[in-house]
Amino acid sequence: MRTALTAGFVWTACLAAMAAADERWVVYEPGAAPLGKHVVLVSGDEEYRSEEALPQLGKILALRHGFKCTVLFAINPADGTIDPTVLDNIPGLENLAQADVMIIATRFRDLPDAQMKHIVDYVEAGKPVIGLRTATHAFNFKKNTTYADWSFNSKTWEGGFGRQVLGETWINHHGKHGKESTRGVIAPEAKTSPLVRGCEDIWGPTDVYTVRLPLPGDSKPLVLGQVLVGMSADDKPLEGPKNDPMMPIAWTKSYTAQKSGKTGRAFCTTMGAATDLESEGVRRLLVNATYWAAGLEEKIPQRADVAVVGEFKPLPFGFGKHKAGLKPADYAMPRP
Repeated sequence: MRTALTAGFVWTACLAAMAAADERWVVYEPGAAPLGKHVVLVSGDEEYRSEEALPQLGKILALRHGFKCTVLFAINPADGTIDPTVLDNIPGLENLAQADVMIIATRFRDLPDAQMKHIVDYVEAGKPVIGLRTATHAFNFKKNTTYADWSFNSKTWEGGFGRQVLGETWINHHGKHGKESTRGVIAPEAKTSPLVRGCEDIWGPTDVYTVRLPLPGDSKPLVLGQVLVGMSADDKPLEGPKNDPMMPIAWTKSYTAQKSGKTGRAFCTTMGAATDLESEGVRRLLVNATYWAAGLEEKIPQRADVAVVGEFKPLPFGFGKHKAGLKPADYAMPRP
């Protein structure tokens, strides 16, 4: 009896230690047949609710498609809550060492060297990257300058991570922010691509971003952004030069790491706010892209299951509008 009680106390202590170690991020184990691929999703933006979008995407990838998913957050070190206004703390980036795909949706982060090195090492290894929305301007190093080349406005590594890895850095809003929403139109040359299977209905309230044309290197546009006159999915296209030509809003490309020279594959979309993920087409595009990034393009379903997991009622985009007081555990996979 004493031995059993001792073992029980030890096991309880181990579980408590494990919980304490993981409480700053959340892990979703595969619910479907495991694919043997680990996706690390890195949130951290003040405006577009990546702290809501990436947990939902991770749940879909895990439960519906068999990926192991780890979701990281900007954490306030004072109380352990998710706080996207904290620019210099994303715990758990060491998980990238075992990742097969990184999905990143950060904005102007100024991470300390010890954290940023995990992202740099991942890219230097030539591993696949998926960038959402503000990942084009993922970093802006002011306090921590070791990796200043990765800043969105870098002159030495032109355009930093956004331009060099994803294909573009921050330029401007092309559609009128908060006034002109986006309809996704499959690019003519991409109609047979497995990445756009089932993506005939792409819409989001976020506006089209400006990109420089043509996109660099071997970039291949997948979806073009049609600027609409308003903020409803059934609004008409805006007449005039904003839609002639339309800006790409999703594309693939190869990147070359800055130091190692290794090459990797990248997918970028300038959509990806949490409210954009209310569109089935957007969710399916991101699921398809994850298969592709993981080297599993032959496994992309004819029509990927992207049914929302649990409750998903994302808050509108905007500064200072995140839900305060939440912790990563609040985004745990719902019980069946």
